[in-house]
Amino acid sequence: MTRFVTKLAAATAAVALASVPGLASAQTTQAVDEKTGPVSFANVASVRIGNPGSLITETQRSPLTPGLSKLSPDRTVVPRDEGEKSTFGDKWAVNLGRFGAQSPFPPGIASRDHNVVAALQQTTVPTAVAEGNFALLDNGRGGAKPADNTVLVLEGAKSAVDCSSPGKTTSSTSVGKIWVRDETGALKPSGASGVDVKGLKLGPPSVIKNENIGKDDTTSDLTVSRVTAFDQLIRQDGWRNGDVTAVAGWKVDIVTHVRDDAGKDLREARTTLVLGGVSCSIPKNFVAKPAGGTGPGAAPAQPAVPGTVPAGGIPPQAADSTRTVVGLSLLGGGIVIGAAAMLLLRRRKPVPVREK
Repeated sequence: MTRFVTKLAAATAAVALASVPGLASAQTTQAVDEKTGPVSFANVASVRIGNPGSLITETQRSPLTPGLSKLSPDRTVVPRDEGEKSTFGDKWAVNLGRFGAQSPFPPGIASRDHNVVAALQQTTVPTAVAEGNFALLDNGRGGAKPADNTVLVLEGAKSAVDCSSPGKTTSSTSVGKIWVRDETGALKPSGASGVDVKGLKLGPPSVIKNENIGKDDTTSDLTVSRVTAFDQLIRQDGWRNGDVTAVAGWKVDIVTHVRDDAGKDLREARTTLVLGGVSCSIPKNFVAKPAGGTGPGAAPAQPAVPGTVPAGGIPPQAADSTRTVVGLSLLGGGIVIGAAAMLLLRRRKPVPVREK
């Protein structure tokens, strides 16, 4: 009787699995190696304050089976809470494209959601894209409206990478317009290939207690350029490269010369932002699988599973050897769509997406 029940249960389970569209075939889908296999990452915005301090928003990681991980549209600004402000500072903010009644962008730029995706195509080729509008605000200016405090805008920014084979990787970083506030105080287009501005009226991201800053005398040197190397990305330990790696993104380097009302130099503040940082990596012997189904990149609709490297930061004051990376947000940071085999694999071995 016991053997009969066992066989019946097994048969019932097999029928149940076969009756779920795509599930039976998904079980035969072999996952890529989580440590050395093809992988991609995408991050909307991260900041390095000085040398030791950093704030890294949720980073999307491609699944182990064909599918994608997409940043939730609810992430609309950096910093978004007191925890992130304690690392980034309370004077600057980066709007990521979506806004309410008051726009931080120049007239004519509509509110929009970003598109930040890390994907493993059906061919197991890793790809990533990050696109949106970005506005850097200096709220220390004290403007009546958000747009009065905006000093830099990247309109229609897009970063994308594709690692098809060791001999064929592509990366692109583009933007429709870069806007910078000039010496007259007007926000004007400044090209689409990069920016190098001296003497910008931009204060530091945070102030020191009892520091007497002269707004008129404090200026910043700002450079906007393309990310060209993996080490230029601001990333967590979970964001890895491989034998062959492609990167893209926009890098904003700012040196702020903090002065008092008499024009005396008080200090120098260095800040780097990476907007739309993406990468893809493959092993040296990687060979893409033939395209099948509905074509490369087709991802079956399956329940969401975690695939986000959590947001985190290293506060500047914790710069010694005992510092720890603090996770600030994970749940709700991303939406992942992948094959059902991903769910079965996770029961045996979790995907290592948390920070070390």
